[in-house]
Amino acid sequence: MKLTNKTANFAAGLMLGVMFLLTLGAMAGDALTMDEKSHLPAGYSYVTQKDMRINPEHPPLVKDLAGTALLFIPGIEFPYNIDAWQKDVNGQWDFGKALLFNSGNPADEMIFWGRIPMVMMLMVLGFFLFKWTKELFGNASGLLALFLFAFSPTFLGHGHLVTTDVAAALGALTGTYYFVKCLKNPSWKNMVISGVSLGIAELLKFSMILLFPMFILITGIWWFAKLGSFKKAFQILFVSFAVCFLVIWPVYQFHVWNYPPERQVSDSKTILSSHGFRLGADLVVWAADKPVLRPYAQYFLGVMMVTQRVVGGNTTYFLGQVSKTSWRAYFPIMYLAKETAVFHVMTLIAIGYALSRIRKPAANGFRAQAKAFVGNYLPQIAMLLFVAIYWASSVGGNLNIGIRHLMPVFPFTMALASGGVIAFANSTKWKMILIGALCGWQLVSVASAYPSFLAYYNEFAGGINNGYKIAVDSNLDWGQDLKRLKKWTDDNGVASIYLDYFGGADPEYYFGDRVSGWWASRNPEELPGSSYLAVSATFLQGQRAKPLADSGLKADAYDWLDAYQPVAVIGHSIFVYHID
Repeated sequence: MKLTNKTANFAAGLMLGVMFLLTLGAMAGDALTMDEKSHLPAGYSYVTQKDMRINPEHPPLVKDLAGTALLFIPGIEFPYNIDAWQKDVNGQWDFGKALLFNSGNPADEMIFWGRIPMVMMLMVLGFFLFKWTKELFGNASGLLALFLFAFSPTFLGHGHLVTTDVAAALGALTGTYYFVKCLKNPSWKNMVISGVSLGIAELLKFSMILLFPMFILITGIWWFAKLGSFKKAFQILFVSFAVCFLVIWPVYQFHVWNYPPERQVSDSKTILSSHGFRLGADLVVWAADKPVLRPYAQYFLGVMMVTQRVVGGNTTYFLGQVSKTSWRAYFPIMYLAKETAVFHVMTLIAIGYALSRIRKPAANGFRAQAKAFVGNYLPQIAMLLFVAIYWASSVGGNLNIGIRHLMPVFPFTMALASGGVIAFANSTKWKMILIGALCGWQLVSVASAYPSFLAYYNEFAGGINNGYKIAVDSNLDWGQDLKRLKKWTDDNGVASIYLDYFGGADPEYYFGDRVSGWWASRNPEELPGSSYLAVSATFLQGQRAKPLADSGLKADAYDWLDAYQPVAVIGHSIFVYHID
């Protein structure tokens, strides 16, 4: 039976509705995660103060949306007089704690409403994924791509958080969609729309600068295949890039409106004092107090902060080791472990089907064949180009802190895999039955992880209960289970607990004087008899791992806990021990 547009659209709406409910269900129990402690308060400071001194490392648009949602909560006290706002350079963590937990504000209400725009952004991403896949491959492929998205543990786990990762995926997808549309129909209207969508992508996450080389490459392929002249190719790129930066300027102008120029200069100088690219750093500092250039100075300050962090790296636990430098195998292994086994099986099916369709090119007429191939498959080529560029950048970088950094490539892979899978399955009935069985497997696998989607690991990786052995941080433990720990102590009559917590929430806000801080280097003999100790998986694994020889790290402070078995594991991310 042919799948009509009406039926496909109804099914797509139903899937997005289910995803919305699953996301809200997980969100209701999640405490503030690590990066949200910076992003959400920063967004509120932007929309109320027009001042971007907090968290310039990330573009403002995601934070603006979260901060705007807080405007409807009456009586929020802004901590004007603390050092984190008045004196500190990017005092984002202290400012976040002060605004949310130390100023008498309704923290849980602020966190809840700040996350709602993130969930809506997730829905928009799903809509565009369905729309483009349907246009390329048909209704069935569009629905399969949306199914893989709606029941992706990565998107379900991160989709409600006030972070920039889902937004980056949205920016990559929509930016590429409208640029390819412009290449296929290079009108002035489409060039402007392409530039606006590219500008919005750059305002969502700085990693979207990778769209620039991808756009240049795909335009070069378009021109080489004689689908357009060099003049037209240059015009498309120039207009799109120019409009992009015209979009960026007013947004950043709003965010430096009340940011004192002398403070912007001082902050920029301090932040970039150790940056290796001195010419760029000096230009940013020079432009920071120039009226017309200040918005761009703040934008490029963020770009340079990100590049500096990617080069500098981050201390990370991975497969029993801990290091300050990256592993080339980190992202490939995390990609295989964190997304569902079904998604990987379908990807292999699609690749196998595509390879089976390759035909030997004719000896002559190469240019004509190239023109026909690029003309027919320009969107797919653009998708593959972005995936290749983004993967190369991620694997070649020095920042290994989570599968979330690969999220911009997921929609492209889901679209391409779905197109191949449906083409493969259309030929015979048993193949359709196979795809249906795989979808059933996906549903069971992901539903069984509810509400701990953030901690999901697939069956090939040992499942969700063993994920902490592979990697932690935002792959498993970002502080989301603090409120669940509080509930466990209430339910089990635990009057007091020691806690070594990794996350964005404030334990004292929820536990009061029932919680005492703990850290790895403390002597375990300081623990009173018959006490409870809770340790976040990120700290626990980082302190029981083997430091690499060149890391200069010492990680054995929690070896003594090997003598104990946890009495509970909260949400797969917080280990609770009863110490005799």
